[in-house]
Amino acid sequence: MFLMLIIMMMITLMIIIIMLMIVTLMMNDDDYYLYDDYYDDSLKLGPKEPEKTGAERAWGRKSRQPPISAKSWTTPEELYSGADDHLILRWNLVNNETASLVKLPDDVFPTDMHWFPKAATGGGKKTGSDLFSLTSTDGKFHIIGKTGRVEKSVEAHKGAVLSGRWSYDGSALLTAGEDGQVKIWSRSGMLRSTLTQNSTAVYGVAWGPDSDQVLFTNGRQLVIKSLQANAKPTMWKAHEGVILQVDWNPVNSLILSGAEDCRYKVWDTYSRLMYSSSAHDYPITSVAWTPDGELFAIGSFNTLRLCDKAGPNTGSVFKLSWSSDGTQVAGACGNGQVLIGHILERYILNQSTSDATVTESKKIVVRNVLNDSYDKLDFRDRVIKASLAFGHLVVATSSQCYIYR
Repeated sequence: MFLMLIIMMMITLMIIIIMLMIVTLMMNDDDYYLYDDYYDDSLKLGPKEPEKTGAERAWGRKSRQPPISAKSWTTPEELYSGADDHLILRWNLVNNETASLVKLPDDVFPTDMHWFPKAATGGGKKTGSDLFSLTSTDGKFHIIGKTGRVEKSVEAHKGAVLSGRWSYDGSALLTAGEDGQVKIWSRSGMLRSTLTQNSTAVYGVAWGPDSDQVLFTNGRQLVIKSLQANAKPTMWKAHEGVILQVDWNPVNSLILSGAEDCRYKVWDTYSRLMYSSSAHDYPITSVAWTPDGELFAIGSFNTLRLCDKAGPNTGSVFKLSWSSDGTQVAGACGNGQVLIGHILERYILNQSTSDATVTESKKIVVRNVLNDSYDKLDFRDRVIKASLAFGHLVVATSSQCYIYR
């Protein structure tokens, strides 16, 4: 009987302890929470981090971050960004520090940001600009100074303003909206003209190299429109899906487009296709040329790809003709040049101990596979054919035939 009493008392004590622990956890529920890491599908229990500002949590990959929808460089060492948490952040790439520039109103969600073009000074140097345009989902664009002061807010479109770009001379601002309109504004925010009224949203716009033409999207089509009155626009079907982003390089005058068909393409100003990528796994959501036009980058889901503008600067190659010996090809080019190509790096494989490669039009390099030694063979004339078999190398040039053991 006494033993049963002791057991009951112990059970009662354990119940009281468990209840106290539950009450303690409920009173301190801010200290622990269950969170889902974006980069790990497993659920974890851990100490809850204190609330951080946008500047404190900007560096590095963190879960539950607001999407960053706008960004723009001022110098190669300074970048500004805007996100759905209404913060405009300044990123210093020299010391890896981030600071909050301004907190936007709660109803302002950024969609695009573009700094005013740099002004040229003596000696050819350029100074940083002091203001930028910020487009938002409330149908407005905002002119904001480098200190964070909002200089002006302008009602621009019905629905979200999806893109805003300054002209290269800084005299005009180009905007595109969810309402299908493309508009040009003065630097002070006065409406100059409405270029078009589409039936679908315009997701991307770009200025032409001389700021006298405008490129914009229209569903699956690309449109180039001159600012001259009564000028007929150039329009063509560019993708099989809605075009999401465009860029027009002022140096090479080539147009870059990315779309929901998961492809990116390069065009000239006459709507001729220069390059079309293979289909990616996800839509191409962003494209951008480097300022010199030598490289471009494309962005997709979990993807950033760097591409070069391969090939010579010849324009369209209209005619091709091979030489009689099949070692050279000539092309008639749209920019007035004649392109001449030589077949090089022809690999000649021997299954036993050696291989050979035609490295130049008059040179062959032979490699001994066993000891990795090399022999270089120079010829007076172009190498037309070569064969390596049965322990012999046979080389035919335009005037002679050589046999090596």
